[in-house]
Amino acid sequence: MTVGIVTDSSCDLSAEELEGTGIEVVPLYIRFGSEEFLDREEITVEDFYKKMAAAAELPQTAAPSPGRFEQAFRRRLTDGCDSVVCINLSAAISATMQSASQAAAELRSSGSEADVRVLDSRSVTAGLGTLVLQAHQLASQGADADEIESFVSEATERTRVFGTLDTLENLRKGGRIGGAQALLGSMLSIKPIVDISSGEVAEAAKQRTRRKALSWLRDQTRDAGPVQHLAVMHGEAADVDQFCEMLAEVHSGDIRVSKIGPVVGTHAGAGVLGMAYQVAAP
Repeated sequence: MTVGIVTDSSCDLSAEELEGTGIEVVPLYIRFGSEEFLDREEITVEDFYKKMAAAAELPQTAAPSPGRFEQAFRRRLTDGCDSVVCINLSAAISATMQSASQAAAELRSSGSEADVRVLDSRSVTAGLGTLVLQAHQLASQGADADEIESFVSEATERTRVFGTLDTLENLRKGGRIGGAQALLGSMLSIKPIVDISSGEVAEAAKQRTRRKALSWLRDQTRDAGPVQHLAVMHGEAADVDQFCEMLAEVHSGDIRVSKIGPVVGTHAGAGVLGMAYQVAAP
């Protein structure tokens, strides 16, 4: 493989999915007060949700340093890659893309002639993860950096990411909504649905029950026509299997399931459940 693939930990790819791929995952930082952890390296997804449930205030996330990205780039080059393609979470919601771009610039300023491409996925969690896996597959088939960059750019336009929140507690802790509004929303069982397909978080709908929220997501998938690379992502949601069964009513292909890590889980809260897919290419 002559093209090395690098991404960040918001891709939410599991250790099993990454095993043997050579994909470099640069971790974001998760802070609980004075405690700081490297995402998935020093804190597991399961421990993150347990710790967040016991915390009075929301944890904070921070982008990796440019040095972490530069180290990842150099490792792939040292391992024999001719070029590196780094695909990151949306620049509209994190400084991670900026950090990776700075690392590539510093590599060039050091005299390296290495070909390092830094791409904005305009996505996150399973949407980003799918793009990374596709880029790796292309690289393993012999595609060069130009071909992979062109594919990722095109597939990004077709990637959709939706999720429903099971709790308003994290929005309350984060100051996004007031305590009274959160209490009322919880009493009415309001389930907000967000759309991150543009790379920014937008409100897509509000449903009065969890079941209606999941039905809305299923119908969104159905109405999108034949979709590709359907993935379900969740934050320790107890009804993830039920949701997969609902999606199977409108989708005959495989469904990849992944857990939402701290980067998104911090804001979405435990029980968040959603899906990512790519609409069929014209």
